Amino acid sequence: MKLFDVYPLFNIEIVKGLGCHVWDAEGTKYLDLYGGHAVISVGHSHPDYVKAITGQLQKLGFYSNSVINSLQQTFADKLGKACGYDDYTLFLVNTGAEANENAMKLASFHNGKKRIVSFRHSFHGRTSAAVRVTDNPKIIAPINETLPVTYVQMNDAGAVETELKKGDVSSVIIEGIQGVGGIQMPDDKFLQDLRKLCTIYETVLIFDEIQSGYGRSGRFFAHQYAGIRPDIITVAKGIANGFPMSGMLISPMFTPVYGMLGTTFGGNHLACAAAISVLDIMEKENLVENAKNIGDFLIRELKALPYDGIKEVRGRGLMIGVEFKESIKEARTKLLFEEKVFTGVAGINTIRLLPPLCLSKSEAEDFLVKFGKVLGLA
Repeated sequence: MKLFDVYPLFNIEIVKGLGCHVWDAEGTKYLDLYGGHAVISVGHSHPDYVKAITGQLQKLGFYSNSVINSLQQTFADKLGKACGYDDYTLFLVNTGAEANENAMKLASFHNGKKRIVSFRHSFHGRTSAAVRVTDNPKIIAPINETLPVTYVQMNDAGAVETELKKGDVSSVIIEGIQGVGGIQMPDDKFLQDLRKLCTIYETVLIFDEIQSGYGRSGRFFAHQYAGIRPDIITVAKGIANGFPMSGMLISPMFTPVYGMLGTTFGGNHLACAAAISVLDIMEKENLVENAKNIGDFLIRELKALPYDGIKEVRGRGLMIGVEFKESIKEARTKLLFEEKVFTGVAGINTIRLLPPLCLSKSEAEDFLVKFGKVLGLA
């Protein structure tokens, strides 16, 4: 049996990782400035993380959500304390798309409305509703098109209010920072206006913090820079450092009903053990603060590069986009195959940097030297 060929692959097999580095099957070492799509939060193969998962597996790998799993409550307590939302409730699932699906479903249960407002250049996942609120018609199948969605321009509060005034919008879903869209930043004032509008028009405000959350922006959640509180927050990516897991942080305004939501694998014992370990490591190693400090350094240095081919450097913390005036294909290829640095892309002009939150200043400086070589500055 062959694999269904939907991924364009680099001819590299990664077989080992440690901290902010990975090694391929030939023994070549790479600096990882992408973290497998922003998934690696505390570093590859952190010893505490490995110990937590293996220790749990030696006791119990899985049982269903029909019985008590005290690890779920332990994780919820730690998460609430870490992010400042201990008055919210938690529902655990497996992927970012699944978290967004359940968030939109819960919103619709709550207010009985159907239409959703999303934003241009957004990305929220590839399952039914999640892909429909993603602004990319190429990945929306005909079966997904029945969900009523309106896309508006980010940072245009007037456009949002025009839609909410119609009275049929169940939820507004927005990323804390657009990732796939190219590290596009919502204005803090816009987010404050968005919060007010959703309250006025009884619309659920969903923040997709799947890529921008979990300390990546230099705050636990990117929306916290604006000083607002969404009704539902979705998390995934860095939550368990590579173990499949996601969740929804749910405002007290929602009332749970048995059978309303459900999952087989969500919040399983191994996932919780991994996620608890991640929060413990983040606290012990001050990784949110490190993301801010190293991110500020990288953004400052990237903006100062004497290279006129860069159009803009955007981001917060260790979620950084470097937009070029021309295609970045050649530069990214050289970074990977000549300088041995993994990066991401957004479109054809933007390089994305999403390293583990433990990236050190010396590793950041190493990247800047390699990046300078690729740009012909050294």
